[in-house]
Amino acid sequence: MCDQHSTIHPHEHSDHEEHNHTEHNHSENNDWQEYFPAIVSGLLLLIGILLDNYHAQFFNQEIRLIGYLIAYLPVGFPVLKSAFNSIKRGDIFNEFFLMGLATIGAFGISEYPEGVAVMLFYTIGELFQGAAVKRAKGSIKALLDVRPDKVSVKRDGKILVVNPAKVTIGEIIQVKSGEKVALDGIQMTEFATYNTAALTGESMPETKQKGEMILAGMINLDTLTEIQVNTAFKDTKLSKILEMVQNATARKSQTQLFISKFAKIYTPIVFALAVLISLLPYFFIENYLFQDWLYRALVFLVISCPCALVVSIPLGYFGGIGAASHHGILFKGANFLDVMTKVNVVVMDKTGTLTKGNFKVQQVEIAGNEEKKILEKVALLESKSSHPVAKAIVDYVKHTLSENALSEFKEISGHGLIGKILGDEVMAGNLKLLKKYQIPYPTALEEIEETIVVIAINKVFIGYILIADEIKMDAKQAIENLQKLNIKTVMLSGDKNAVVAKVAKTLNMSDAFAELLPEYKVQHLQTLKDQHFTVAFVGDGINDAPVIALSDVGIAMGGMGADASIETADVVIQNDQPSKIVTAIHIAKATKMIVWQNISLAFGVKVLVLILGAGGLANMWEAVFADVGVALLAILNAVRIQRMKF
Repeated sequence: MCDQHSTIHPHEHSDHEEHNHTEHNHSENNDWQEYFPAIVSGLLLLIGILLDNYHAQFFNQEIRLIGYLIAYLPVGFPVLKSAFNSIKRGDIFNEFFLMGLATIGAFGISEYPEGVAVMLFYTIGELFQGAAVKRAKGSIKALLDVRPDKVSVKRDGKILVVNPAKVTIGEIIQVKSGEKVALDGIQMTEFATYNTAALTGESMPETKQKGEMILAGMINLDTLTEIQVNTAFKDTKLSKILEMVQNATARKSQTQLFISKFAKIYTPIVFALAVLISLLPYFFIENYLFQDWLYRALVFLVISCPCALVVSIPLGYFGGIGAASHHGILFKGANFLDVMTKVNVVVMDKTGTLTKGNFKVQQVEIAGNEEKKILEKVALLESKSSHPVAKAIVDYVKHTLSENALSEFKEISGHGLIGKILGDEVMAGNLKLLKKYQIPYPTALEEIEETIVVIAINKVFIGYILIADEIKMDAKQAIENLQKLNIKTVMLSGDKNAVVAKVAKTLNMSDAFAELLPEYKVQHLQTLKDQHFTVAFVGDGINDAPVIALSDVGIAMGGMGADASIETADVVIQNDQPSKIVTAIHIAKATKMIVWQNISLAFGVKVLVLILGAGGLANMWEAVFADVGVALLAILNAVRIQRMKF
């Protein structure tokens, strides 16, 4: 239960997906083996106590010793082995040494049941801890399982669906519409459009041509695309995030570091006190009896074991990490749970963080009274394009015109579309299209910041459609909840003033700054830190990585986030929901509360029973409760966080 080196860290795997299923079955098959020593020892201890109470006359001291030794070994031998190995490494005064010394001493003064009970309850506590860790790791595993774990690869003229780890450099993979690219590579298809918001920080999709580089994390928006892989799976986002999970508990909080240092000083001191308790009374007490004072010293040793502290505190943080994972939030270390409780300013990027990073029709302005008919013609024209702007118009209008109504269709690259529909020449595109054909239009259109699709019928401008990024559904609620916690909200964006001001007003943010290059975002963040704020920055693109690194807590949107921002971040939100920022703060605060409850419980009970034990008012059974019982209560309290609702 106190072996931090072997029990509170996640298992390490070289191949996440391939080993998960095997490991799960292996764990299930070995559960009974984990419980077997405790079951055997418990049954033998119970039999021994019953025989002691009802048939003591039939058993001499030697037979009792042998019987209780048999009960002791299944649970005591692993601890004695750990103590021996620790001593060989030069680490003498640890919990294994104290437990071993106390229980061997109990046997030495014929307190056999107490000696067995100490080790038995210790083992039961370790089983509880193991179950708690498994539960937390299960939440983390479930989080990772939502990441892409399959890829379609061309082999011998066939399409095979395999684990990305099985794809070698040089092979061709296929990415369907709507799928996320799992591996970096070179595009082999002539044209394909991708949502690259995670990489560029801007919502405008990008059309890639044959031979261009495609990065893991891009989302294919239209046609089936073929990519030649040039990056191994171990270097992809999935592998890096898995590595982050494995290392999450290695980054200890300040509380954990303090307790670890405290335990190293505390353990030798209580050992010295135990020696003094057993020997010092000889010089002051007339009827000194060594066996009685040795028993008190052994009780003192059992009570003093720092198991409740050195196990329940890191387990509390691990439980917090697991609970966060269950909610789609990955903390890369316990230290960030601590810092998250102190955050009083949350700075956010706009595109991909507060907005969805995709397009939706925001406004339609068409002259005359035939808006519906004109929109249907425009939608039919746009249906021939795979561009996301065209798709946004088609989704908005849902036209009913026949495909045969369109003729003489042509696409002018970088300008727009032209086609003849029911006798009318319909044009839809950007302002460059109107300029190309010298079609007059209101000059005020040039001041519009949003994406604009202008419409002309028979070379006469008749209106326009505004397309804009859509604010995430939970963004407004997230800002409101942060402000309820007295946390200031600031938006830093590279987008234009009008767009940023509109989003900031809609969300009622405390402050907003627009048209910022990455270096200017860094300056704004540094200004906040200079004012002694504890700052969390939330972003998703490569351009956000410097600001994430500078902030006290860097938070990345991991669903579509760039590798650079995810690697730099301290916290990753897997489903890209801004509301999870508030959830992360609540989980961090709940974790801190539980950790301090455990510290108070452990210290309070131990100090009380230590005093009673030194005074001869507490026996070995009370010592067992003060050590293992308190550790069990602390573990159960730590597990509680995973059942809380946030």
